[in-house]
Amino acid sequence: MKIAIIGASGKAGQKILAEALSRKHQVTAIVRNAGKISDQSVAVLEKDIFDLTAADLKPFDTVVDAFNASAGHEDLHQSSLVHLRKILSDNPNTRLLVVGGASSLYLDEQLTQRLIDSPDFPDAYRATASNMGEAFLALKKANDINWTYISPSAMFVPEGKRTGSYNIGSERLMVNSTGESTISYADYAIAMLDEIEQGKHIRQRFTVVEK
Repeated sequence: MKIAIIGASGKAGQKILAEALSRKHQVTAIVRNAGKISDQSVAVLEKDIFDLTAADLKPFDTVVDAFNASAGHEDLHQSSLVHLRKILSDNPNTRLLVVGGASSLYLDEQLTQRLIDSPDFPDAYRATASNMGEAFLALKKANDINWTYISPSAMFVPEGKRTGSYNIGSERLMVNSTGESTISYADYAIAMLDEIEQGKHIRQRFTVVEK
């Protein structure tokens, strides 16, 4: 498959890039600084996400959005996804998979209380969580692109182990066998590539947790 990864030099993007390469996919890293991609075998498109065009993304079977807005510019989580939706809207053959957040997952069976609504949600993450949540709500209304939104667990661990296994849920925050809501970046990348290859969640959100 031809896969483009926006933000391939970021923490999540690097793991997704490595997983895609290990499965022998044809991968292009879309980054603002080409110097951050050290693997010479990887094709690189040096471009800001907001400068991407429909023509840039047309050659790919899948585009992975691993963009991460910097502190103070959290609203870019919303505007960047609006831009991607716009340039992909006339290209039904290319899927968009979004590295999402956990804050919009629900804590109750009735789906009324999200993680971000809980009283002990950290203020330090609220701006990012709120903007990612709003971006997801807007994406849910998009019927003109083939999107999939993948939420991690509450604890998204950059240096966690690659166990090779995970459990899948839909709208509710999940916990593992020890009662923890956690997933490593490496196992999240496995789930991302499994979805790219299998296509089980078209126009859906799902979440993953370590076993």
